Amino acid sequence: MSAKNKYNPQPESSRSTYILGGLAVLVIAALVIGGVIWQSNRSKPRNDGYGGVQNSEVQVALQDDGVVVLGRPDAATTIDLFEDPMCPYCAELENRNGQEIAQAVDDGKVAVRYHVLNFLDRLSASGDYSTRAVAASECIAETGDAVAYSAFHAALFSPANQPKENGSSDHTNEDLARIAGGAGASDAATQCISTGAKVEQARAHAEAGRQALAASGATGTPAVVKDGTVIDALSNENWVSQL
Repeated sequence: MSAKNKYNPQPESSRSTYILGGLAVLVIAALVIGGVIWQSNRSKPRNDGYGGVQNSEVQVALQDDGVVVLGRPDAATTIDLFEDPMCPYCAELENRNGQEIAQAVDDGKVAVRYHVLNFLDRLSASGDYSTRAVAASECIAETGDAVAYSAFHAALFSPANQPKENGSSDHTNEDLARIAGGAGASDAATQCISTGAKVEQARAHAEAGRQALAASGATGTPAVVKDGTVIDALSNENWVSQL
């Protein structure tokens, strides 16, 4: 009887199986490690250490429709940025590109029209967190303090401050006022936030922002629009330098 039959698998076949299995494990491990490294690099803050805007020539203004414009009067171009304070992908964008945007604003390369929306109120513990965060942003923008506005915007979306969707708690108006004070907002701004003075106005402005988002052709937040074209800001990590 031949030694090579189906009841007596040959040692050569077993070694090949083990070798192929080992190679497969190595390939999978390499893909997993590569994916982790890629994701880690992709999430790193660009221009880390710069912080918010610093140039005294940068201005901030609250428009009648609730849009906040941040930039130098001679900015080379202007983008529209749509975001919701509860949106985790908006936080990802801010944490990765926020400091890069701040320097571009300081350098006069770009001005930003912030449309802060509230469609994620329904996922906040209080039921109106996004709206109150919009109101807080408007309280600071109205003071004309561009440095404080930029710092508060970064703080609002920081991992330390952004409430989780469907979480058990979020920030009160007093909490938002403390965050704003830490960002350098004036007493007038923090009082405006703590009393909720602009909440109803912010609700109407957020609705206007939602309509503007729909008209832009973007399908969700965050959305960056330049000259009528939606920029794929989450997938293209170099989008700021390419403006």
